[in-house]
Amino acid sequence: MSANRIITSSMVVAAMLLAALPACAVNKTVRYRHRHYHHAAWNPVLRGSHDSMTRQNEEIDRLQLPRIADQQQLLELERTQELIPIPESHTLHWSSAVQADKRYSRPWTNQFVQDMSEAYYNEFHTPMQINSAVRTMEQQQKLRRHNRNAAPEMGDMTSSHLAGITVDLAKRGLTKTQHQWIEDYLKNMRDQGLVEAAEERRTWCFHVMVSNRYTEWKEANQLADKIVRE
Repeated sequence: MSANRIITSSMVVAAMLLAALPACAVNKTVRYRHRHYHHAAWNPVLRGSHDSMTRQNEEIDRLQLPRIADQQQLLELERTQELIPIPESHTLHWSSAVQADKRYSRPWTNQFVQDMSEAYYNEFHTPMQINSAVRTMEQQQKLRRHNRNAAPEMGDMTSSHLAGITVDLAKRGLTKTQHQWIEDYLKNMRDQGLVEAAEERRTWCFHVMVSNRYTEWKEANQLADKIVRE
């Protein structure tokens, strides 16, 4: 066999082997498809702040309310009806994680929640949910063990839950429209000095501290409506 025929045969065999290889073996450079993800910035209208926490504690001090230390003090306040139960209804549900003796608040906070849940139900025909209400210092201390963003149980920046004037409203599962409605409702109340509200990211809730000024505001509005009707 001549040298030229040997070379030609070798070239044919090499070409056949090359054709049989997968594309990734032919090309040393492998191209990957890049995916671009859009991460929306979390920028709530109701943002928690140091100033808001200060105002909440100033409200507790103005009302001369105790920060509830333990279960014994909590039960005594419930017995004397300084804390009253927030009942479930077709407009308002409790998270199953909240124990029965923690489903209490001060009367004006209770009234606020009832009014807001009724307005929410009228708008969406579904109940609003409470994830938390009154807490004790003992409970807050335990909470901070697994949630370092939770407010302290002692000091000048304590959680307003300890005074029974605060509730956490669930936001998980809300539609965009429902979320906007709650945000607008709370912002309106905040701008009138009736609540301190913050949208919390980690716990998926709206934290709402209610001032006792809400009672006067509600009575004034009811009187105004009565005068208009007459």
